[in-house]
Amino acid sequence: MSAQRGPLVSVVTPVYNGEQYLRECIESVLAQTYQHWEYIILNNFSTDKTLEIAEGYRRKEPRIRIWSNDRLLPIIENHNKAFSLIDRDSKYCKVVSADDWLFPECIARMVELSEENPSVGIVGAYQLSGGDNQWYVRNNGLPHSKSVVPGREVCRAQLLGELSVFGNPTSNLYRADLVRSTSTFYPNATAEADVSAIFEHLQSADFGFVHQVLSFERLHEIRVTAVSLDRNAYLSAAIDDCQKYGPIYLTNAERQHRINDLLKSYYRYLSISALKRRKKEFWEYHSTRLRELGFPLDRVRLLRGISLKVLDLLSNPKGTMQLITRRRAVHR
Repeated sequence: MSAQRGPLVSVVTPVYNGEQYLRECIESVLAQTYQHWEYIILNNFSTDKTLEIAEGYRRKEPRIRIWSNDRLLPIIENHNKAFSLIDRDSKYCKVVSADDWLFPECIARMVELSEENPSVGIVGAYQLSGGDNQWYVRNNGLPHSKSVVPGREVCRAQLLGELSVFGNPTSNLYRADLVRSTSTFYPNATAEADVSAIFEHLQSADFGFVHQVLSFERLHEIRVTAVSLDRNAYLSAAIDDCQKYGPIYLTNAERQHRINDLLKSYYRYLSISALKRRKKEFWEYHSTRLRELGFPLDRVRLLRGISLKVLDLLSNPKGTMQLITRRRAVHR
């Protein structure tokens, strides 16, 4: 497949105050070996030099289009607006977050797999994640022999916790007809709405996977991922997805068993968090989130979990010191 003659790919970067890393992000798109693309940068009412940086590149590259919001939109609403701006003739849509970047072969390899397998609606790949001294490759789990997996099969495994290969927006390519099929491709307001979108759209499509590291996710304290990790928002999102999409992909017994396991993990996490003396905002978030999920915070269950954790720490002095150290780090 010729990179110049292949299908049009709409690359989108929704960005708010991204001046620190935006240049590197844009340069990674310009460096793609696949060249039949348009690049939409949606500036979400930034107050730094984001727009100035983007305009500088637009003046030199006609395939770059820039849009700016006249007010600050919530992050998922801003992503969905970016999706609405893609060219009607594009066949694929590729997100690259403003603080991430793509390796040069990213679009080419993903489009190649999609073109060879028309049933594929979403393509993933390995992703390098890191910052400072923390580095790892994520989205592991599929056998190397599997590059196309039936949508229902991979969604079952993901919901049951047997796989974690859906990654994040920068690590995925979407078929554009799926993106255009709804005004809210990311179907809810959580920071993990991109995963929900995969469950939503793989009901009628397959999942493709390129066994190659094709993107880089930058880990730093101010990104949405860092906030989600700090609050362990992924647990509540997993419960939410299991409630909504479990009836599609799982039996009733599987769904209930999985939700119970996730709730056990949730209360273990909350029990440890109580010993770390997390702040009021932390508890307000989790109390609200559990109530939204239909499982109001069970204080008796939480106290029981705290008691068990205290007994465990008393019998494990090394673990106690590690907890104290982590708690101090949280309050710095």
